Amino acid sequence: MIKKAVIPAAGYGTRFLPLTKSQPKEMIPIVDTPVIQYVVEEAVSSGITDILMIIGKGKRAIEEHFDRNAILEESLREKQKYEMLEKIQNISKLANIHFVWQKEMNGLGDAIRYAKYHVGKEPFAVLLGDTLVQSNGTPVTKQLIDVYEKYQGSVVALEEVDPDLVHKYGVIDGVKLDEKTYQAKDWVEKPAKEERPSELVIASRYIFTPQIFEFLDTAKPGKNDEIQLTDAMRELVKTQNMYGLKFEGKRYDIGNKLGFLKTNLIYGLEDKEIGESMKLWLKEFVKTI
Repeated sequence: MIKKAVIPAAGYGTRFLPLTKSQPKEMIPIVDTPVIQYVVEEAVSSGITDILMIIGKGKRAIEEHFDRNAILEESLREKQKYEMLEKIQNISKLANIHFVWQKEMNGLGDAIRYAKYHVGKEPFAVLLGDTLVQSNGTPVTKQLIDVYEKYQGSVVALEEVDPDLVHKYGVIDGVKLDEKTYQAKDWVEKPAKEERPSELVIASRYIFTPQIFEFLDTAKPGKNDEIQLTDAMRELVKTQNMYGLKFEGKRYDIGNKLGFLKTNLIYGLEDKEIGESMKLWLKEFVKTI
């Protein structure tokens, strides 16, 4: 059973400046909860108990969020806000969370490479810390774990996108095994529309065998002069079977302003406390547009 996960969360978040000048993009709230907490909760609900976060300069707030805050807890206790107290305390109990610093921004592949000694010889999950993937049933990471346990090979979450958008993503070149599962022949990083092998793009969640580190260690800088995870995946698939899963669920990209605002609206409408009031307001507001 896969028990370890890696969450890269070291990027600068330049698309959200000036907010991210002093605030990690992973701590931007969706309603009242930081994005990174949703990601951790997905991992935990998938059976993960041990999480390593790769962070960088200016990311101390992430560490503090998952740590205890005795002063705040005592204040809530004195005010008899016991429901909120329990909610705050539960954050630090979600999983065994560890942190390591990426010394320089050198790409996603380099960030994952920092997890080599934490992971050891075990398969592990990777969840990008700035992307939400919502499912009404089985968590998406657990869906990937199930495929790994069936085929005993690395698995990548896949999402079908418009052909005009494939140039923004890594894309699978593969063979369909069943309705949702593909065996990879190759992975292509941000292909031109006319050169795309498919419209199935990599969607921010992965399960890797530890052999991925062999290729991350020897990978040379690729696009943007960074260590690209996709380049290591292209080498890994030459030595062992890899798979893609067209997952059941919805990916929310909060890496840009419009995606962030859409996600907040969707999650707000689903919120138990404000959802109904928000629906009424939205219906009236739409009439004014």
